[in-house]
Amino acid sequence: MSSPATAPPPAANLKRIVAASLIGTTIEWYDFFLYGSAAALVFNKLFFPESAPLVGTLLSFLTYAVGFAARPLGALVFGHFGDRLGRKKLLVVSLLMMGGATFGIGLLPTHATVGAAAPVLLTALRLVQGFALGGEWGGAVLLVSEHGDARRRGFWSSWPQTGAPAGQLLAAGVLSALTALLSDDAFTSWGWRIPFLLSGVLVLVGLWVRLSVDESPVFKAALAQAEARKADAVVERAPLVAVLRDHWRDVLIAMGARMAENISYYVITAFILVYATTSAHMAKQTALNSVLIASAVHFVVIPAWGALSDRIGRRPVYLIGALGVGAWMYPFFALIDTGSFGNLVLAVTVGLVFHGAMYAPQAAFFSEMFATRMRYSGASIGAQFSSVAAGAPAPLIATALLSDYGTSTPITLYVVAAVLLTVVAIGCAKETRERDLERVAGRAPHTPMAPSGSAAGARNTDADVSDARTA
Repeated sequence: MSSPATAPPPAANLKRIVAASLIGTTIEWYDFFLYGSAAALVFNKLFFPESAPLVGTLLSFLTYAVGFAARPLGALVFGHFGDRLGRKKLLVVSLLMMGGATFGIGLLPTHATVGAAAPVLLTALRLVQGFALGGEWGGAVLLVSEHGDARRRGFWSSWPQTGAPAGQLLAAGVLSALTALLSDDAFTSWGWRIPFLLSGVLVLVGLWVRLSVDESPVFKAALAQAEARKADAVVERAPLVAVLRDHWRDVLIAMGARMAENISYYVITAFILVYATTSAHMAKQTALNSVLIASAVHFVVIPAWGALSDRIGRRPVYLIGALGVGAWMYPFFALIDTGSFGNLVLAVTVGLVFHGAMYAPQAAFFSEMFATRMRYSGASIGAQFSSVAAGAPAPLIATALLSDYGTSTPITLYVVAAVLLTVVAIGCAKETRERDLERVAGRAPHTPMAPSGSAAGARNTDADVSDARTA
């Protein structure tokens, strides 16, 4: 039987929690992806005008990659305080930080106005974006995972994941509308600022929704237990220390699982704007529209893949996505090279459908790996540290390979190598679908001052908790 803490919440309450997580992640991914699209389309001209076009694009993508470098730091800080103070509080902070940084980018002076200070300011705000996003993902998926019905955890926790295509859809849609309504000169001069400034309005909406939900009941129960142990002089380890001691294998698995998912996504959605306009000689509007259509399909298939993971397991669905992406990379570029808009849409859409099979079960899969009082830290560290080696340099590496070789073959091999790493990681993982989040725990808290044989010392044994790998 389910305990009161794990009993499924009322449907209306769960839907409100899912909506709060989805709206917040949509806004944060909108902000993050908006930068990537602008980096591919206009930032090279506005902030690096003295460089050759492709070199300027590389420099622009370099500032894009800086945001990923800040994500692990965000994961550490938000994970630590999220495991100590709660998921909800930290999600409000991350939303305000991301929205403020994006709004600030919309107000930035360009190189023509302040010279070299412009890219410096751009990079600083990009760092804030990355820091905020590093803490956003873990909290958003945990809030749903720890509230939801365990039998449908894969489905419900996949909804915050749809914030990525929803944010991409919103960013591409706004940019597509502006490029259609404005001339190239007008868009480059001032039109690009509009979607960044729009973030301020979106943040107010997201903040209102997020403040209306309750803290995770699983976290509340774990916090009460921690307070009781503290009263008995049992000192709890810092979440980061506990994760690295008790869940280091799970962190490595999560990092490996992210490689194909992260790299393929940014090649398909960010680098595509460069490849389609330079190698396939398509218009910017055409490339943006393809991402727009594919993101809509991506949004729909993610919950479907999440539901399938509740039936057959997280690992099988993840492997379908990884192997599918690897197999699709060659036809992906071949279709784009035809110069046909229909083929471009097909290439991006199928790529994102396979990506969704990895991304959908990821929230439940990573949540189920870690104990409650280290779950925010563990899931965030596993997800965000891999982004430095995966998503961060993906558009940069792909652009450099295209510049050096003039063909898509090295880029295909790059993605396939990432797929192999992910397949190995998933092969080393254990299925987590049946795990009870209340029972998943690491080793007991550390009690350095408790004498051997004392009551407090007796509580500091492995017998009082369940191991995550056998839960």
